[in-house]
This record gives sequence, structure tokens and C-alpha cells, in this order.
Amino acid sequence: MTIKPCCLVHLTLSSLVLFVSSALRAGDAKPYQPELFEKTRLVYQDDFEDGEIDLDFWEIRQSSTWKIIEGVLTGSESSKEFQAKKIAAGDQAHAGFKPVIWLKQVPAQFVCTMKVRYDGEDYIPRFPLIDLGHHIHTLTFSEDKTTLTIRKDVATLPVEGPLFSLNEWHDVAIELKKGVILLTIDGKSHRFEHPEIDMADQEQIDFKGINFGTCRIDDLKLWEGL
Repeated sequence: MTIKPCCLVHLTLSSLVLFVSSALRAGDAKPYQPELFEKTRLVYQDDFEDGEIDLDFWEIRQSSTWKIIEGVLTGSESSKEFQAKKIAAGDQAHAGFKPVIWLKQVPAQFVCTMKVRYDGEDYIPRFPLIDLGHHIHTLTFSEDKTTLTIRKDVATLPVEGPLFSLNEWHDVAIELKKGVILLTIDGKSHRFEHPEIDMADQEQIDFKGINFGTCRIDDLKLWEGL
């Protein structure tokens, strides 16, 4: 069977349309453009497709369970044996009821983009949160507001948005430099300003889920802000 030249052109154009449509469906988004920094240096990126947790950059906490499942970093509660041991010792706060993991080697000034999902039945009794520096800047997510708490009791800054809902994937971007945090969730941003915003040598970002819920992280990129 001979294919006519006109048909070849038609096939070529059809293939091009299919290629472009596939690229759009795959979500080939433009690279994230920081607002707080003119230049950045890539420190770490991971799409978790190789199936191994890079322990140079991640530290699992409270013996919670973390695995890479279908190319996604996925966390859940600790074993029942670990929980019973902690409860018997009077340390329920660190019994691993919720998934907890730390991202390490975070620069003092940084940009971090990622996809994050917290699953659970309700925000109560513990809201999911992201710590920028261990207990330095705590971003707590509830149903009707997002709250930044600085150094536990220095300042509490609640805002009506952007919100982080449970049981859904969200595109999250966080920029931090001294005095400023820019939080973006699904394209909606809020700029927090306070003189005490400073990583204070706490080179980590903490992810903490809801009791007996799960946390999933994907497509993470971390830059140093220059």
C-alpha cells in the first residue's frame, strides 16, 4: 500500500497536534520564578522515581513510616509497637501517631517548590503543618485560615488565605529571606513580614501530618536564594 504525499503531510500535522496536546496534558508548566530573589542556586531536587529515599536530605522522625510508592514520597504513622512503648513512657507527643519527616540542608535563604498532600478525616485534633526551621516558623493549616507562628510565642499571624485543604494535592512554593516569607498555594500567595523571620541556623523544613493520616510529597525542588 502506497501512502500519498498529501496523506503524509496530514499524518505529520496530526502527530504534531497530538504531541503538543500530550505536552499540555502532562502539565509542562513554566519554571517557577522567585519574587524575593534575582538569582538562585539549585541545592536539591527529587521526583522520587528511583524508589530510594535520599537520606542525605531526608530524616524520618518519630519512627513514622515512610516509603516511595508509585513515585511519591509517602508517610504514615509509626508501628503500634512503637506507639505503645512511647505511651508507656509518658511521651505521647512523640509516639508517631502522625507522619513526620525533615528536609535537611536547607539554606538560610531559600526557595522551595513541591506538590504536597495531607490526608486525614479532619483537621482536629492536630492541624497539619510545615515548619521552616525546627519550631522557628510554623505554618499551620486549618479549614478556614492559614497561620504563621514565629518561635512559638513571638508572633502569631493568621490569614484567610491561601488555604491548604485536606485530601487534595496542592502546588506549594515557599520563599524565605530575612524578614519575609512568601507562601504560595495553587497560585495564590501571601507575603508575611516580621523582623523575627530568620532561619537562625535551623537548616531544615519539617512536614507533619494529622494523627493517623498520611502525607505525600512529590516533585520537590530546593534552591538557595542569592
